[in-house]
Formats: sequence, structure tokens, C-alpha cells
Amino acid sequence: MSDEFEIGEYDPDLMETNWGNENGTESTAAAEEDWESGGGGGRISVKRFAICPVSMREFIPCLDNVEAIKRLKSTEKGERFERHCPKNGTALNCLVPAPKGYKAPIPWPRSRDEVWFNNVPHTRLVEDKGGQNWISKVKDKFRFPGGGTQFIHGADQYLNQISEMVPDITWGRHTRVVLDVGCGVASFGAYLLSRNVITMSVAPKDVHENQIQFALERGVPAMAAAFATHRLLYPSQAFDLIHCSRCRINWTRDDGILLLEVNRMLRAGGYFAWAAQPVYKHEEAQEKHWEEMLNLTTRLCWELVKKEGYIAIWQKPFNNSCYLSREEGTNPPLCDADDNPDNVWYVDLKVCISRLPENGYGANLPPWPDRLQTPPDRLQSIQLDAYIARKELFKAESKYWNEIIESYVRALHWKKFKLRNVLDMRAGFGGFAAALIQQKLDCWVMNVVPVSGFNTLPVIYDRGLIGVMHDWCEPFDTYPRTYDFLHAAGLFSVERKRCSISSIMLEMDRMLRPGGRVYIRDSIDIVDELQEIAKAMGWHATVRDTSEGPHASYRILTCDKRLLRA
Repeated sequence: MSDEFEIGEYDPDLMETNWGNENGTESTAAAEEDWESGGGGGRISVKRFAICPVSMREFIPCLDNVEAIKRLKSTEKGERFERHCPKNGTALNCLVPAPKGYKAPIPWPRSRDEVWFNNVPHTRLVEDKGGQNWISKVKDKFRFPGGGTQFIHGADQYLNQISEMVPDITWGRHTRVVLDVGCGVASFGAYLLSRNVITMSVAPKDVHENQIQFALERGVPAMAAAFATHRLLYPSQAFDLIHCSRCRINWTRDDGILLLEVNRMLRAGGYFAWAAQPVYKHEEAQEKHWEEMLNLTTRLCWELVKKEGYIAIWQKPFNNSCYLSREEGTNPPLCDADDNPDNVWYVDLKVCISRLPENGYGANLPPWPDRLQTPPDRLQSIQLDAYIARKELFKAESKYWNEIIESYVRALHWKKFKLRNVLDMRAGFGGFAAALIQQKLDCWVMNVVPVSGFNTLPVIYDRGLIGVMHDWCEPFDTYPRTYDFLHAAGLFSVERKRCSISSIMLEMDRMLRPGGRVYIRDSIDIVDELQEIAKAMGWHATVRDTSEGPHASYRILTCDKRLLRA
């Protein structure tokens, strides 16, 4: 079928049917609303939700589950930093408060360099990392000079050095999507943004627990995540470059199981940049670690492209030929042919090399920005119950969202909003995020692909966007007050069969900054119910018609979270 075709009217009803998982089963925790109405789905009266204790103002339910962490049999591999979610019936049931003196966040791009102290009132990082040019406190603000442990003279100089070491990296063209492991306050990712590179900055909630909160307060993409015992929630071949600067991870432990996870997420032909003491220190222990790293990367078929100063850069092969030509019995082995490298939800790490697709899918992408609107090869490998060709569905979704966002910009004055950190809770192919870029809104989007539907996350990354797999019946791994805007299209119609929609709404309140906005597109009965819950949370909620008019089966619920709650 030709790529050139006439896109007719886009039918959101078709979209709702096709994205759903028809084989999905109801969870044992039925929707709270259905419990209270005897399972009939009738309307209920929602009381006003209480404010949580002040001690919960930075609560991340699945990372702060103290009782579950105490019950762990072992913590030596970082298990305590992984997800341990509350059981059904013990989820968040109150509104997480803001710190005393909280102010509307400083807008981007100023927020890259300074944020209000009262919004993240913690000085541990200043005390521990002040000498490394990460962060400083000046009166009522934190300042971010742009340094890091291995680049105290600034991220820009460091990025230039990497470009000079390997010119083929070409920030913002060949290299568009990056993972920064152990990111600190995410200055590496913050400075890449001006080079048209989007970085998923990750770090565990450890002794420097607020580093991810600082990153998000700055307006930089970030998420709490740990290399421990489970796969990270990103697909195979997601990142063009993965970076680790003194990220305190022993990549060679347990037969290289953690570096094998890097290998799974690294795009064919992608780069791994490692800035750490074993690269440059001539001490016996560090030199031994360097030899172990060389040995492991050689067995992984990575090529050491350049070693200069305190940085070493490897390149992953473009295909499986090197793996298949290794001596028989070489470890680590290739993963079994039936192992799905895109299966990530609570999947254990494996001591094997994820196979690259024999058809080359994921390896050959157009440069940025062309890749944003180009249907990628991996679109053909996505499982879908689609009535029309995948490329047509991809282009129709892009056209649909671009027209909607264009109307929002024109009629609802979106360019006046202080949009920076955006979360799309049911992202599909990433058409909503692509439309924000097309309309030149200066923000970034965390595209969430729910486990209740089809896994479109590889397509999102191939487009040059970022995202994560998630189950909305569980809390999300971010700090409170870290997103300006939450978008949910058709989410609640699907998830109400599996879990409590009021729990999802409370989680949205936790993630949303005071002064932030929510747009929910869903069926009329769902929207009416959500409006009641929104009012019970103290949001200002308005129901609007969609562009299809007042007789459509869908409505839009727009909500504002007030800066101060009564």
C-alpha cells in the first residue's frame, strides 16, 4: 500500500475499540464505584477527600512502601529501590499536601538554572555535591550551575567533548533519544535539550533521594528508576545513546546482568558513554575493573570506539552476526528466540544478550526531525486489532491530534499556559506529543503506554519521543507535584473494568502541580462520574463538547488544580 493517501475523518470510536485489550480480565480489585453501587456501575455521591499528613508531602506509594521493603528477603542487589506497591484496598485515599511556602514553579527556560527552595526544601544535595558544581542555595532559590561529578566545568563543555570524540554521534540528528543513568539533578539532559536531544534521566530514590524531584522541578524529563533485579520499563532499542557518569553501578557484577539490560535498551548501532574512575585511574583495583569491563564488552560484541581522558565510548553492533560468530560456549549467550525484549512489566533481568530483529527493524531511522512523522519499521511488529493498515492508522492518529491541538492553541489559548512537564496517560503512537511539537509548544511529554492495551512503546521511541510502560491500577514512579499537565484520552473507559477510577484520579492529583491542568476525553457517563470526583478533590472542573458536537458520545473534562486549597 502506498504511503500517500487521503486521510478522511478520523473516528475516535474506532480508536477506542482498537487500542483496547479485548482479552483483558477484570482484576480482583473491582472499581470502587462498582463496589459501592452493588456492581451495577450506578452513580454515587463522592465526599470531599481529606488532606494527607504533612509527612506524606513527597510520598511515592510504590517506592515508599516501608512495610513491604522490610519484608524483603534480600536488599543486596538494590531490591529496596524497586517498585513495591500497596496492596488493593491500601492505596492512597487522601490529597498529598504541598510544602509550606510552595509557589508556582519558575517557568522554563529560567527553571533550568534556578527553582524555588520552598518547592523542594532539601539541602542534602547541596551539602554532599556543592563542590562538584551540581547545585547551590542562594537566598530563597536553588541554583544549578550545570556541572556534574565528572564534568564540574559544565555540561556544555562535556557534551562538546563527547561530540569531538565520536563525531558520528551528532547530537540532535543521529542521536535524538538518550538515557542518563544515575543522573543527579539531570544537568546532562537539561543541556542536551538545546541540542534537540530528549533525555530520560533516571536515578533511584536513594540517599540523594530528591535528585529526580529537582530534575522535574527544573522542567527536565526524569523518572525514579533503579538498575536492580527487574527490567526497566522502556522497550528494546529505545535509546540512541546511554550515558553513565559516576552512576555508582557495578556493570560487571553477576556476569554483566546490568550491562545486558543496557544492551537490551540500546538501539542497534547506538553508543554507551561511561565516565568513571576505572577509565582513567591507575590504581590496581580500578585497572582490574577496567579489564573486566573490556572483557565483558568484547563478549557483548561492543566496539570501543574512543577512550579519552575520563570518558570511554562503545558502540553496539547493528545486527546479530558478531554474536553468532563467537566461539561456542561464549558467555553471555543469546537470549532464547521466544524471549520478547519489549516485555518489561515486572520482568526479571536475564543473563543473556537480547537478539536484534533479523529484518533490521529499529536500526535504520531517519534523522531528527524527520523521524517524528515517519511511520517506523517496528510499526509492523506491533500487535493490534486494527481494521485498517498500520501506516494509515499511524498517520490518521497524527492528523487527528494535530488538528485538536491546533484548535486548543487557537480557541483555548494553550500558548499562554505554562506547559512544561506533560504526561499523556494513554499515548497510543505518541500522536498527542508529536502534535505539541508540531504546534511549537515548549514542553516535553512522558508518553505512557498502559499494560491494559497493546505495546506501542517501540514506535514512540522510534519517533524520537520518550515514554514508559505502566499499569494505572498502580501508582506512577514520580514525586508529587511534578507535572503541569495531565492528558487522558479514553483511559477511564478501559481501566474502570480493572480498578478504581477514584484511585487513578487521586494519583493524578498527587502528580499534578498546584496550578496545573487536566484534560480528559472519555464517554459521557465516565466524564460525569469523573467530574464529581474532581470536585471532591477540590479541582475546578468543566465539561465541554468535543469537536464532533453536542450529540457525540464523548465529552472533554477540563480541570484546574488550584494553587491553594481551602
